[in-house]
Amino acid sequence: MGKKGDLSNFERGMVVGARRAGLSISQSAQLLGFSRTTISRVYKEWCAKRKTSSMRQSCGRKCLVDARGQRRMGRLIQADRRATLTEITTRYNRGMQQSICEATTRTTLRRMGYNSRRPHRVPLISTTNRKKRLQFARAHQNWTVEDWKNVAWSDESRFLLRHSNGRVRIWHKQNENMDPSWILVTTVQAGGGGVMVWGMFSWHTLGPLVPIGHRLNATAYLSIVSDHVHPFMTTMYPSSDGYFQQDNAPCHKARIISNWFLEHDNEFTVLKWPPQSPDLNPIEHLWDVVERELRALDVHPTNLHQLQDAILSIWANISKECFQHLVESMPRRIKAVLKAKGGQTPY
Repeated sequence: MGKKGDLSNFERGMVVGARRAGLSISQSAQLLGFSRTTISRVYKEWCAKRKTSSMRQSCGRKCLVDARGQRRMGRLIQADRRATLTEITTRYNRGMQQSICEATTRTTLRRMGYNSRRPHRVPLISTTNRKKRLQFARAHQNWTVEDWKNVAWSDESRFLLRHSNGRVRIWHKQNENMDPSWILVTTVQAGGGGVMVWGMFSWHTLGPLVPIGHRLNATAYLSIVSDHVHPFMTTMYPSSDGYFQQDNAPCHKARIISNWFLEHDNEFTVLKWPPQSPDLNPIEHLWDVVERELRALDVHPTNLHQLQDAILSIWANISKECFQHLVESMPRRIKAVLKAKGGQTPY
């Protein structure tokens, strides 16, 4: 069978060498595995111009966006990462003698290494909190997975009955994963029409998931701590070597909560947590799991009661491999914070 596509200079030289050695077109084709047409064409080109390099390299339609055009398009992307394909094409065509279509813009951007993706949603980290995150990472950089197995993780999350479809997309290259120019800074969740839950887990097991029927204040959180955190910690860590993690929400730092933890400091330790650090808390990824499973339901909840039942069911069925893998990622998360000098990480 003949070779598909054009031949390399070496292969063309082999054709010329076979013909000059006295082999016929059929014999050369059989020896080299090329078609008779290819053998004939290559040898005729060599006889006419004494060159073995391909004369077909300039075949095909000329690219509408040359190197200069790519630089122009690159500047448009840098100026507005959230521009749509239509907007990029329109801006590119301004002042150009030859216009291009959206398909050409898409092909050019992919050739340049750009892809359209949703931006990361991360908190805006102040200079002071960057230092605190870096201090935390340095203090725990030698912790192994075995150390992190002694931590129980907790957090609250709100799940909405209906979701907004207003998604923003940006253009970025593969190595620009956490470029500050396209990070969408937000941590506030939409309110109304949803169910709030509090949950906890450790490497050993999933903990309770508690629906919160009203706004979580210090009094309500104290009930959660005494009714759920305390029995979980004393059961999972009977040797008093466990750490309880909570973020710095106002209700977590209330005086009655701090006093309760002081009274029980001989049973477990409250992990001193850096502010604005959801990327260090693996339970955030469990919330993502619940969110994805909710969206994938064949029959979506139509009221808050159905939504709550669905959330509790999904939580109870999260696999052990899933949450254990998240805890095992903690050394990598700490390294990422160190590398970012306390700034945002991809987690």
